[in-house]
Amino acid sequence: MLLDSIPNSENITLHDLYEEYPNFSINVKTEQNLIADHQIILFQHPLYWYSCPPLMKLWIDLVLEDGWAYGPGGNQLKGKKWIQVITTGGSKDAYSKDGFHGYETEDFLLPFRRTAELCGMDFLKPFLVQGTFQLNELDLQKESNRYSKFINQLLGGIYE
Repeated sequence: MLLDSIPNSENITLHDLYEEYPNFSINVKTEQNLIADHQIILFQHPLYWYSCPPLMKLWIDLVLEDGWAYGPGGNQLKGKKWIQVITTGGSKDAYSKDGFHGYETEDFLLPFRRTAELCGMDFLKPFLVQGTFQLNELDLQKESNRYSKFINQLLGGIYE
């Protein structure tokens, strides 16, 4: 439902890594050209074993190359915005200091924050949909509407 709520806009490129690379054979130059053409990069994924799904991790490892994304001469992403759209099966309470996981969701995003910072990107507050295992159809529609509003705020330049 989240994907379906993304507005149809010439300013948005929806790029599904699992659809594009079902065999995990990532075209690094194509990916670099794609993100070079955008100012805001949204990484939409479930929190998967306290991290991202394996194809996204491989994408980070391959696409964010030394000399391109960071390091000497690596300034291609400088000033771009990194935002994660995270879904969790566990509730917000489960992802709290006193909850089942013992940490807040944002605490699990530190490696992504540091990656963004290393690349000179602005790591912005994530968009979270939590407790997805307990959400009914109406709750999912509300989250979908909230996501659509969030995307429209990004397009309008009012999200910081």
